[in-house]
Amino acid sequence: MLLAFHKPYDVLSQFTQEHPTHRTLAEFGFPPRVYPIGRLDRDSEGLLLLSDEPQWTDRLLNPRRAHPRSYHAQVEGEITAEAVRLLERGGIDLKDFRTLPCLARRLDADPGHPPRDPPVRYRKSVPTSWLELTLTEGKNRQVRRMTAAVGFPTLRLIRVSIGGLQLATLGLQPGEWRALAPAEQKTVLESIRR
Repeated sequence: MLLAFHKPYDVLSQFTQEHPTHRTLAEFGFPPRVYPIGRLDRDSEGLLLLSDEPQWTDRLLNPRRAHPRSYHAQVEGEITAEAVRLLERGGIDLKDFRTLPCLARRLDADPGHPPRDPPVRYRKSVPTSWLELTLTEGKNRQVRRMTAAVGFPTLRLIRVSIGGLQLATLGLQPGEWRALAPAEQKTVLESIRR
């Protein structure tokens, strides 16, 4: 079984309650014995896959089987073409590793994601812009660290796809989940390096 979940903001990608004040996956009514494949930070939102089959973990988390994951990042300031080029080129030094090349593009309009609760802070004097990044690596807080390194801190981060599986086509609102049909599972598998 492979499940897709639209993880809301301020939810930990775990079932155990290590921090009594934080929400976890335990409150969303998942079937027994499923576990997240990968994770999203508490302050990140979007597509998270869960399964009760261990082979999905190897298929999706083994670095040798790199596959694309896309994110929409709302950043502080009007992102420049030069910053986008730096992100795409890769080689950004994040102290503990250097990033690989990725796909990056500025989104000309707000992508229309459901509002976040609580909303992103608003400051009249500082505009925001949206960026789409597609990576094949997934280090801890990597997108946030990358955008900050080029001078545009991330205010909101949403994973919008894993492989060819798009959050927008799943029809899930934040906090909703459903089992993936065989054709949707195939969409995930087709993007994985053999």
